[in-house]
Amino acid sequence: MNNFLLLPIIIPFFFGMLLIFGQRKLVYQRSFALIGIGLALLSAISLLFKVKTDGIQLVTFGNWPVPFGITMVADMVSTLLVTTTLLIAFFVIWYGFGSINKERERFFYYPGVMFIVTGVNGAFTTGDIFNLFVFFEVLLMSSYLLIVLGGEKEQLKGSIKYILINVISSALFVITVAFLYSVVGTLNMADIASKIAAIHQPGIITVIAVLFLMVFGLKAAIFPLYFWLPTSYHAAPIPVLTLFGALLTKVGIYSIMRTYTLFFVHDLGFTHQLLMVLAIFTIIAGCIGALAYFDVKQIIIYNIVIAVGVILFGVAQMNETALKGAMFYLVHDMLIKAALFMLIGMIITITGTSDLRKMGGLLKKYPVLGWSYLIAAFGLAGIPPLSGFIGKLLIAKGGFEAGNMWSSVFILASSLLVLLSVIRIFVYAFWGQEQPTHTQQTMDKKTYRTLFIPTIFVVFISIVYGVGAEWITPFMDDAAKLLSDPSIYIDAVLKGE
Repeated sequence: MNNFLLLPIIIPFFFGMLLIFGQRKLVYQRSFALIGIGLALLSAISLLFKVKTDGIQLVTFGNWPVPFGITMVADMVSTLLVTTTLLIAFFVIWYGFGSINKERERFFYYPGVMFIVTGVNGAFTTGDIFNLFVFFEVLLMSSYLLIVLGGEKEQLKGSIKYILINVISSALFVITVAFLYSVVGTLNMADIASKIAAIHQPGIITVIAVLFLMVFGLKAAIFPLYFWLPTSYHAAPIPVLTLFGALLTKVGIYSIMRTYTLFFVHDLGFTHQLLMVLAIFTIIAGCIGALAYFDVKQIIIYNIVIAVGVILFGVAQMNETALKGAMFYLVHDMLIKAALFMLIGMIITITGTSDLRKMGGLLKKYPVLGWSYLIAAFGLAGIPPLSGFIGKLLIAKGGFEAGNMWSSVFILASSLLVLLSVIRIFVYAFWGQEQPTHTQQTMDKKTYRTLFIPTIFVVFISIVYGVGAEWITPFMDDAAKLLSDPSIYIDAVLKGE
């Protein structure tokens, strides 16, 4: 029965292989991509309720005893993230029907999306630290394909930096895993957590913790390691940018969250204090970038950086309230970033530019698009009762409980800068005089519907996530208990419960 937890990974992988064939047949590519993600999503939702009812699920390949085999673990943290990933991927694929041009679609676009989802879901589910590296490589190889799709000059320029950074990061990851293995003699995460307490050289563990923070910090784009993200992501086509912005940095965040709550808990005064300081600087850097640019893509990309800081600030507090807020905010950010990238993709398609200063007056022709964007912008900034409010409030409350009053106030105050950055897009693009760029480019109704319907679904889901938070809270409570009490995860895996 436990093999069921592998379906959200196996199904996208299987359909990815099917989609490698028949590249010229768009109907085949589109329909099988949607069916594959749809089936994987159904399996993930079923798994989510199974974990809620029966507790942590695990399977060890080859029926080897734990910790000798490769273990896959579905707990509430990983299952929530897997479900959200598949939900977003479904609507991004649908959105791509009207956004990705046909030549790009025929050049292994859909297999690339499927293999990225495979890597992301595998990284969320694995219980083995080396296997985490393997799944990172799966999603990175797919992202290398998608980021250069179309072969435009700007894409190739951004992709060189992206590939170089990730090659260096991957090499550092392997070295750090080897260093950890030489100290604890195991790769199973639960086993590492149980054995680390017996190490009588805590200084070595602290060094390894900082090395892992560098590795995952590069992937999550924390300060000062976020420098590669704005130029690399900016060049990608909108559906690819949506996938990257909603999912890829979140794998880095998840990895920090998992390691810093499960086994790097021996020196909180240094490791978690360092994480908190970096999180605050990440928010500051993101706010500066989001306010400095007049390019709609760059504004939302820098808001990715801000969210990374907010979530990791919650992780650094190491209490149940803040960790619950971090989980709430992590899922919220995946949904709202997908919605915002899809919305600005529509704005760019209509106006033919991403420069705010060349836009204006869209509200007259596209009122529903304008108000949908405004709701998503309010959700991003955490205006109650929308989805960003609850997570940020719990993170700040957890900060107060941990005695970090001023930094928690700063977290709340940063919402004003986030709101200012995204409201600028609404003011410039939707108010004012109509600009000649989009009067010359009227989007046909079929394309508009193809882009708008999946977008409005994602916006609606983000609204329900905020307004219906009481339905989500029991799942988040389980996730927060798991993160704040490592023994739950360790016992479940090592005892095979």
